[in-house]
Formats: sequence, structure tokens, C-alpha cells
Amino acid sequence: MNWKNTPRRYGSLAISLHWLMFLLMAGLYACIELRVLYPKGSDPREALKMWHFMLGLSVGLLVWLRLTVRLSNVKPMIEPAIAAWQKYLASAVHWSLYLLMIGMPLAGWFMLSAAGKPIPFFGLELPPLIGKNPELAKTIKEVHATVGTVGYYVIGLHVLAALYHHYLAKDDALVRMLPFKKYTHRT
Repeated sequence: MNWKNTPRRYGSLAISLHWLMFLLMAGLYACIELRVLYPKGSDPREALKMWHFMLGLSVGLLVWLRLTVRLSNVKPMIEPAIAAWQKYLASAVHWSLYLLMIGMPLAGWFMLSAAGKPIPFFGLELPPLIGKNPELAKTIKEVHATVGTVGYYVIGLHVLAALYHHYLAKDDALVRMLPFKKYTHRT
């Protein structure tokens, strides 16, 4: 498989980044949701929060590579072609996902900074972005949680659209991003 996109299919680099981001985001959402199974201050709860932070920061770093790949490559066309309103909606959802992948890690970093907490990143401690400010940390935490909830809906819409295209519209929107070596369009 070609590492660059073609007019018919995403390249292996774009596909790999897409699914890596999926795994990272699934992991960070799982960590923050599963933490409630453990008492506050317990080691498992703190470990899940730490993994949430580290996976989130990984998304925040990799999204820039993902954006570079997206903006420097041809975008494969969906066959058969879709309606203009679907293209606009797909674009809005994709850019919302990019904003989520950029904004949420930054908000988390700002939140930890304002709370005066360490910013863990796989054995490193990143520097704070702002000084300690507990009230600001609380506000950022609320916004972060709200946008995280909105993220479930945006991600869900993205998944539902892919399934719609594959099973109902029977176009190649989904299969262009699957990591299979060869795909023949079905009708």
C-alpha cells in the first residue's frame, strides 16, 4: 500500500494515524470514565488519571502530524459521489474533531498548570503553561468536562456516518480508511 493518498484511497500514513488516534482517544476516554470505579486518592484512580493526561497529550502532539498529512495530501473522493450537504456536514464534523484533538489536550495542560499539579508525560514532567490559580483550574476543568461530553457526540456522529455510508449508502467512504491492502468497490 502506498504511504501517500491517491484519488481513490487514503495512504498507509493517513490510515495509520487515523486508527492510532482512535486507539489513543478510546484509551483516554476509557481511563477518565473508569477512574470512578475507584475511591478518590486511591492508586488505581490516580494511575487512570495519569494515563488520561498522557494519552491526551499524545493526541495533542500527534494531531499536528495528522493535520500536516491531511493538508499536504490529496483527499480521496467518495464513490459514488455524495450530496453537497453531506460534504459540508462531513467537513464540519472532521474539523470539530481536529479542534477537539487540539483544544482538549491544551485545556488539560492548562488545567493541571493552574491547579499546581505535575504534568506527566511518559516519565517526563512537562512545564506548567500558567501559574497556579485554583479558581481558573476549576473553571477550565468544568469546560474540559463539558467539551469532553460533547466529544462523545461528535465522535459518535463520525462513526454513525461511516456506518451509514458503508451499510446504507453503499459507497466507499468507510473502506477508503480501512487498513486492508486491497479493496474493490462493491455495488
